[in-house]
Amino acid sequence: MKKTKKTEIKKGTKYVCKVCGLTVTVDNVCGCAEAHPIICCGTEMVPTKKKITKK
Repeated sequence: MKKTKKTEIKKGTKYVCKVCGLTVTVDNVCGCAEAHPIICCGTEMVPTKKKITKK
């Protein structure tokens, strides 16, 4: 069996959709044993380290 590294989601982590550009911020961590992907436009959103400026 192949082991995979569990990525820990933390409060304040930002995710962005590579299709439409929608950005979400994690404000509540569920604490489940398995990770739940955040889906937008039919694809999984990816974590971002960019600072987003409000207009």
